Amino acid sequence: MADKKPVKKETIANASGKRKRAIARATAKKGTGIVKINNKPVELIDPITTRLRIQEPVLLAEDLAKNVNIHVNVTGGGWSSQAEASRLAIAKVLIEFTKSAELKKKYLDYDRHLLVADTRYKEAKKPGTHGHARKKRQLSFR
Repeated sequence: MADKKPVKKETIANASGKRKRAIARATAKKGTGIVKINNKPVELIDPITTRLRIQEPVLLAEDLAKNVNIHVNVTGGGWSSQAEASRLAIAKVLIEFTKSAELKKKYLDYDRHLLVADTRYKEAKKPGTHGHARKKRQLSFR
């Protein structure tokens, strides 16, 4: 048999983030600092406030994020909760990829929701009510 050469594995980090019904899965590889959300560069995302919200973890990481390519798949929820889930996944994957305690502390000092998911959900509608969780028919005592 021929000598087998050891295959050098590429370093990859995975993380996920959730917000309401949105779930984001992020993958980080060594690269040139490209961030894509659903195969779309983050620079093309509108509105600009959403784009800046997603880019926060990358901007805070500064030099550490310049040599990491991040790809995020996000499904479910609305555009706002997808942005929140994406930023959570990006921050978690950057920490896992760089293994930097300093970056983790920076994220926690800046905004705790960069690393800790917001677990609030919409309250379910109750039977016999009108459209919302707590809305009921108005009573009149005349």
